[in-house]
Amino acid sequence: MQSSLSLSFSHSSAAPAISRSPHYSQCFALTDSGRLLDFRFCGLRREALGFTSLKLSDNNRRVQLPSRRHFKTVAAALSDNGAPPKSFDYDLLIIGAGVGGHGAALHAVEKGLKTAIVEGDVVGGTCVNRGCVPSKALLAVSGRMRELQSEHHLKSLGLQVSAAGYDRQGVADHANNLASKIRSNLTNSLKALGVDILTGFGKILGPQKVQVGSSNNIVTAKDIIIATGSVPFVPKGIEVDGKTVITSDHALKLESVPDWLAIVGSGYIGLEFSDVYTALGSEVTFIEALDQLMPGFDPEISKLAQRVLINPRNIDYHTGVFASKITPARDGNPVIIELIDAKTKEPKDTLEVDAALIATGRAPFTQGLGLENIDVATQRGFVPVDERMQVIDAKGNLVPHLFCIGDANGKMMLAHAASAQGISVVEQVTGRDYVLNHLSIPAACFTHPEISMVGLTEPQAREKGEKEGFEVSVAKTSFKANTKALAENEAEGLAKLIYRPDNGEILGVHIFGLHAADLIHEASNAIALGTRIQDIKFAVHAHPTLSEVLDELFKSAKGVPRCCPSSDTGHEHISRPVKEENNSRESANSLRMDERNILFVWIFNLISFISGCHSYLYSLVLRSKNLFTS
Repeated sequence: MQSSLSLSFSHSSAAPAISRSPHYSQCFALTDSGRLLDFRFCGLRREALGFTSLKLSDNNRRVQLPSRRHFKTVAAALSDNGAPPKSFDYDLLIIGAGVGGHGAALHAVEKGLKTAIVEGDVVGGTCVNRGCVPSKALLAVSGRMRELQSEHHLKSLGLQVSAAGYDRQGVADHANNLASKIRSNLTNSLKALGVDILTGFGKILGPQKVQVGSSNNIVTAKDIIIATGSVPFVPKGIEVDGKTVITSDHALKLESVPDWLAIVGSGYIGLEFSDVYTALGSEVTFIEALDQLMPGFDPEISKLAQRVLINPRNIDYHTGVFASKITPARDGNPVIIELIDAKTKEPKDTLEVDAALIATGRAPFTQGLGLENIDVATQRGFVPVDERMQVIDAKGNLVPHLFCIGDANGKMMLAHAASAQGISVVEQVTGRDYVLNHLSIPAACFTHPEISMVGLTEPQAREKGEKEGFEVSVAKTSFKANTKALAENEAEGLAKLIYRPDNGEILGVHIFGLHAADLIHEASNAIALGTRIQDIKFAVHAHPTLSEVLDELFKSAKGVPRCCPSSDTGHEHISRPVKEENNSRESANSLRMDERNILFVWIFNLISFISGCHSYLYSLVLRSKNLFTS
């Protein structure tokens, strides 16, 4: 489950170098120009599914890489998770064992850092225990229920199914069991790699010093990462009892399926839960403070999604209103929701419903971290950081050896973004100046059909174009033209490309349709690698697959040049159209043919010469024979 997205950028810094583990070569390659290429992926990695990609080694190896500031070396032995410097307990200490902290810890071990992770609750954080993972289990159920309940859909495929039903407790157990399995796998992967798991809440006492729990257990580390995540945000005036007025934490337990559910907020969280509850039989009412539903999405995608996900279902909505007060059900009375106008604050309406779900986003969990001990002031609860995730103090200075990733810094409140940020921090502290491009990080809403996006929306792109002086173009393609979507009888969908026609740069891609969450990564990787439309349009996609939606989308882009600079370094990304390659092959074939012809002529002349010599010798022999007989 994801909440709202936000992007912020600030100052830069460098990081000291440190030695690599022998596993470094498994994830990186060195180009001819000496530039490191990173082939790592982030998010819930394969270790979370019970597989371990690293093997412990007893060998000590050192790989020294330069830093822009100075050099340092730390010997690493993965058999005991590295030998720490004499003055510190650990090379890296991570406060928070969610997806972000987990990703950072695994990458740190790969780099040979002695690592510990502090967790005051349970390993996995919000994503695994109260977010992404259990919500996908519920959405898997809602997706199948929708298919079984759609008589028209089944009839078009020639199927006949009796009335579908569900066991509420069985559905809840499915979500809980999945979360438990992933949580166990995450814990085991950390232990298997030698990461110390320190139980208790972490509090920063001073530079490079953390107290774990309420005891006098004080741990020191050369570098510290804050990865404490977030909690559901509940506006003032709303009383949450966990039964009839709930947050996403409670909803994922699925203790009941109310007949009428009000959902406050129509972002990712609200949309996904509306998909779940309406599939299970609830009637849903959205309460949205802004003038339109799904305000965080591209307007065109939002409009189509409303036509498919909202209008045909048992959903109504109120926009431009605040839920100023929500009172839980008591003494046989329903939940009472008082609505006021979002602009004038005048009373608007009163709703009486069976339950209310508060889906107004998430707030950073940073209280009690001891940030005041290092002169760091939060901004609306978020820890201020620069583009390298290094913490900024109240005076605007970078705090040495302290970083913050994930929901706690507010740059992009997504689990996989937290993991990517954690990996980027490890790169910084081990000597590589790696800055994460947040515009290349995709997001997805797992409704049926799904919504996914990466980069800028069309209004954002046009605003950027006006400021920087470039034109913005848009290309679109429909799922109705895709063979696989038609075969699945799921052809409702749209893919939208926002780009610069002057150089082919991809500014944003938005998809609404079958498996949109899986399709977005081709566009995400293209943005991350700086691939231009004029290059990616020649990529080959298997037929018939949904990936051809993106293939047609890139091919439909008009006005892009044949070649252009691919990055700020000035290197050129040159397209080689099929026709030009064929011409080159024809020229090469023609040259080889000419060479063969010359060879044949030479051999023919040689044979003719030998034949002539043979005839001449034969005539001499006959002449000599005639002279002898006479």
